[in-house]
Amino acid sequence: MKLWSKGSEPDRLIEEFTVGNDRQLDRRLARYDVEGSMAHIKMLESIGLLKRDELDTLLKALSEILQVIDNGDFTIGEGIEDIHSQIEFMLTERLGDIGKKIHSGRSRNDQVLVDLKLFMRDELRKIAASVGRLFERLQSLSETYKDALMPGYTHLQIAMPSSFGLWFGAYAESLVDDMQLLSAAYDITNQNPLGSAAGYGSSFPLDRRKTTELLHFADLHYNVIAAQMSRGKTERAVAFAISAIASTLGHFAMDMCMYMCQNFGFVSLPDEFTTGSSIMPHKKNPDVFEIMRGKCNRLQSVSNEIALLTANLPLGYNRDLQLLKDIIFPATTTLIECLDMCDFMLAHIRVNRDIINDSKYDYLFTVEDVNRMVLDGVPFREAYKTVGIQVNEGRYRPTRKVSHTHIGSIGNLSSSDIKAKMDRVMSKFGPESNK
Repeated sequence: MKLWSKGSEPDRLIEEFTVGNDRQLDRRLARYDVEGSMAHIKMLESIGLLKRDELDTLLKALSEILQVIDNGDFTIGEGIEDIHSQIEFMLTERLGDIGKKIHSGRSRNDQVLVDLKLFMRDELRKIAASVGRLFERLQSLSETYKDALMPGYTHLQIAMPSSFGLWFGAYAESLVDDMQLLSAAYDITNQNPLGSAAGYGSSFPLDRRKTTELLHFADLHYNVIAAQMSRGKTERAVAFAISAIASTLGHFAMDMCMYMCQNFGFVSLPDEFTTGSSIMPHKKNPDVFEIMRGKCNRLQSVSNEIALLTANLPLGYNRDLQLLKDIIFPATTTLIECLDMCDFMLAHIRVNRDIINDSKYDYLFTVEDVNRMVLDGVPFREAYKTVGIQVNEGRYRPTRKVSHTHIGSIGNLSSSDIKAKMDRVMSKFGPESNK
């Protein structure tokens, strides 16, 4: 069944090529298609295009379809083009001509747009919830290990003292920045395109504010052409936010791979959280974080893939846009899986609290000793030279004392201030992000 059928059918190869795996992807949109249709017909009744009894009949049938979806029994039948066709087919099969009235005043263009907006809005809330859980884990670890020193590096050379508290806390605050981008993507997503029809509006007196309220959008895309232009643009905004989070997560995964290496030995995991070798019996490989790093690197390519797909498209709907679902749907799923797996792994992390006592980290404290001399009245350049000569002549002996008290330093992690920043961002999302 094709909503655009006029008595002839396309060649089978043409149909297979143009539809692709859209039927499988569309199943993720099933609930949103029903919700959008419910809002649309309530609006149609309010402007006189449906009678009250017809609305009640349609709403009852759509609620029954929604139950089928929630039970996991929904399928798109063979020969039916997409989710929109399937739901309209089920309605007309049950209700006859009343079911055919559901499409008045809309096109599949704005129908799929509203489905995608609702879908991505929920996905962004789920991502926010997963980020929130990982953020809390990192902050908890930061407080637990705030007094455990670790080496800090620049150029991968031993530099200055850091702490595990500072390290965990850094990634927590970095996620706050990423959430700002996710919030911006959420704002772009949370606009109603319904009523733009095929991109040029409708001669019906549609009440677009009503559907905006019914679907709990924060605002609407006012200009109908702009509404259609939001397809691709919305996905790209979401992809940028995904890329930012993936960058932070991939960076952390790299740290974990490196710090679990025996040459570092900063952290470890229980044996059951690592993998082995087919030839080397001693191996305990950080495969989870290696896979996470790889997946996060791939996620950072998603925005570029969307940009290349949409860069040279002319104004109005083009079938190329169908391929966006192939790109963005797996990306949201992968990111959530990586975030949740990272949180799961960190629940079992073991920190080497004594790593700093190794003599190879003696030079970490040179700056501390220079600063101590300066506080005693020695000019900085003179203190710097004195300690430098001690290092070069092999006479340097560290005091191993760290006195960092300013905001955001080893002795003042500012965890509550960082949490306040995250809470402000989180408040912009819907209820799903608080679960």
